[in-house]
Amino acid sequence: MKIYGIKNCDTFRKAVKFFTSHNINHETVDFRETPVGCDTIDRWLNHLPVDTLFNTRGTTYRTLKLKEMGLDESGKRTWLCKENMLIKRPVVETDDGDVIVGYNETLYKERFL
Repeated sequence: MKIYGIKNCDTFRKAVKFFTSHNINHETVDFRETPVGCDTIDRWLNHLPVDTLFNTRGTTYRTLKLKEMGLDESGKRTWLCKENMLIKRPVVETDDGDVIVGYNETLYKERFL
């Protein structure tokens, strides 16, 4: 299992703490150190709608003025590929190919314990 995010993100740290404290084997991937490419984004989008993955609440979204662009799904995908900071965090990719976005302790307990 892989947990994608950035080390200074609270929800990323909560997810890592959850898996560590329950002795669930996982690997972490920091977007800043190891950016994810379009192949990974596309793999996630096979399981999720683009709006689940696309972060409209972050600083990057506001700084780039993406709201004014009125992006469609294709435009959002393109931006996710070139600017990983637009990806909602954390993204948990399980060994069986499932993808979960965000930290939700109740969901994590149901799914992983």
